[in-house]
Amino acid sequence: MATPSIRTVTVPDDELLEALQPAPDGIRLVRWDFRSSPAGAELAEIDAVVLPYMSKEDLSGQLRTVPNLALVQTQTTGYERVPEMAGEGVAVASAAGAHAAATAEMAVGLAITSLRGIDVAVKNQLVGMWKPGRFPGLADRKVLLLGVGGIGEEIAKRLDAFEVELTRVGSSARTDGRGQVHGSEELIDLAESHDVLIVITPLSDSTRGLVGKELLAALPDGALVINVARGAVVDSEALTAEVVSGRLYAALDVFDPEPIPEGHPLWSAENAIITPHNGGNTGAFWPRVVRLLRRQLEALAAGDEPANLVVRGAWEHQPIS
Repeated sequence: MATPSIRTVTVPDDELLEALQPAPDGIRLVRWDFRSSPAGAELAEIDAVVLPYMSKEDLSGQLRTVPNLALVQTQTTGYERVPEMAGEGVAVASAAGAHAAATAEMAVGLAITSLRGIDVAVKNQLVGMWKPGRFPGLADRKVLLLGVGGIGEEIAKRLDAFEVELTRVGSSARTDGRGQVHGSEELIDLAESHDVLIVITPLSDSTRGLVGKELLAALPDGALVINVARGAVVDSEALTAEVVSGRLYAALDVFDPEPIPEGHPLWSAENAIITPHNGGNTGAFWPRVVRLLRRQLEALAAGDEPANLVVRGAWEHQPIS
């Protein structure tokens, strides 16, 4: 199969269109917000599209109208539902790397906030209460990190400075440059001896509900669960029961479903911290995603394979670069 020729690429808004100018020679950029027709190109001319950031809309109807679509590029690390929306044979590339630093920052920030009682201090401040207390802290805690990809590595780097005892878990047991990676089949046994569980594994058929009732029950009393991955990696009902009972603490940037429904017990749980899926959404996002998209356009203009392919599509039979 020949390498696809990408010449017309759509971006979802004027801000991104301007930021990516000038386009590499041979690449034409046009705006398509998926609510109206593409501005400046016919559907039959489009070869690749960049999706809106954090869109939860089902765009399959729009994408399936592009007869020569070869590539869909996300602006997020996660790409669940995108291959199904794009359709068979269409390549999908993620924005892996663009959010790594910010999401790692969120994971460590949530850990410190909970383990140092900063959330408690903020609540006390609102009622004018000065109430010193001793909290666990992050130093010397045993941290179980579920996920060893790009963001997992960035979390591990940041935890180095906090003098924790870190155990890492991936899809399979192996050794890498940082040391031992345990397999996911060891999770329940490992959970029994850890104070903090940080979840950053991608959502897939094999990880949906991976942090379930049995794993949560294995964590010791007072353990903290931090989720900066995708909500559905954790069994929401089981986690809610453990947190509302007071046995576990939670610091959640994601949940299933999102937003957390009005009146849900977690909103009023004193041992829960909730942030509204802000993990990668910092000032670092924009320049990093622009740099990534520029590199992708340069690769496409040169006839090279784009980075971060999670579905290879027309590049399926090309050597993996």
